[in-house]
Amino acid sequence: MALLEVNNLRTSFFTQAGEVRAVNDVSFSLDRGKVLGIVGESGSGKSVTAYSIMQILTHPGRIVDGSVKFDGQELVGASKEEMRKIRGKKISIIFQDPMTSLNPVYTIGNQMREAIMLHTNRNKKQATERALELLRMVNVNEPEKRLKQYPHELSGGMRQRVMIAMAIACEPDILIADEPTTALDVTIQAQILEVMQNLQKELGLAIIMITHDLGVIAQLCDEVIVMYAGKICERGTADDIFYQPLHEYTKGLLASIPGADDDDKPLVPIAGTPVDLLNLPQGCFFAPRCKNAMKVCLRKYPQMCQFTETHHSSCWMNIKEAADEGLVTVTEGEDK
Repeated sequence: MALLEVNNLRTSFFTQAGEVRAVNDVSFSLDRGKVLGIVGESGSGKSVTAYSIMQILTHPGRIVDGSVKFDGQELVGASKEEMRKIRGKKISIIFQDPMTSLNPVYTIGNQMREAIMLHTNRNKKQATERALELLRMVNVNEPEKRLKQYPHELSGGMRQRVMIAMAIACEPDILIADEPTTALDVTIQAQILEVMQNLQKELGLAIIMITHDLGVIAQLCDEVIVMYAGKICERGTADDIFYQPLHEYTKGLLASIPGADDDDKPLVPIAGTPVDLLNLPQGCFFAPRCKNAMKVCLRKYPQMCQFTETHHSSCWMNIKEAADEGLVTVTEGEDK
């Protein structure tokens, strides 16, 4: 049985202008010790998926339908008391901006001790020792000094290490990392990713890595989910996504990455703007921006199809190619 199972999850924000379908029928699973990457541009539903799993949505957002099971326990509809036993102890999250996640009026030591004492039976002295141990695990120099400092006294990379240390304080089964390298320079990014890789191997963590950086995905992840406009448009192993992309959106993301030898070549951006989640189109959500869109793309949303044992995609172009090769049959008189 998978450690985490998300089935047909739908999360919406109910505004005065209407319902914003931020997560729209999302399903995936995560096994113990594996790293799952969720990639997509801003507004694709990555973070809202994580907040739905953690049950930390705020008004006007709420889960409309679907199931989130952790180790067989249903989290959707769970009481606050039940979720307190899960958050931090079983599933932890590293938020996008450590400066706003850490309390500016308390020292690092106070905040780490609070997290440790809340979920364990350690006293203050034991919690301090555990905090020092955690800071050493994430390669924070002079940990005794850092415990006495306030968040504003630390660099961005150091604050991110502190957030990682707090997240693994109770040795959770799942660590959700929401854009953990945002706003960090490339050198610090590499160090943070190395820390996470080492922790994943040492502690056997299952990690959900949420990012828009495909380089991070390539370095860390076993399986990758590509999201667009609240839906999963492609899912597969890292090799599937990077070497045999099927969805036109995935191909666009990969094409927009500058290469080491492409100094003289212009960047290839994805044309257009993200779809309006208040007024979703009838067909494929990516069709208005897709240079290969067909008539059927504008009329009907493609179903998620399995093309190999590990590779799934919802794109009419894939279905058309498979039909041309006689692998599937296009029905209902759809245009090819």
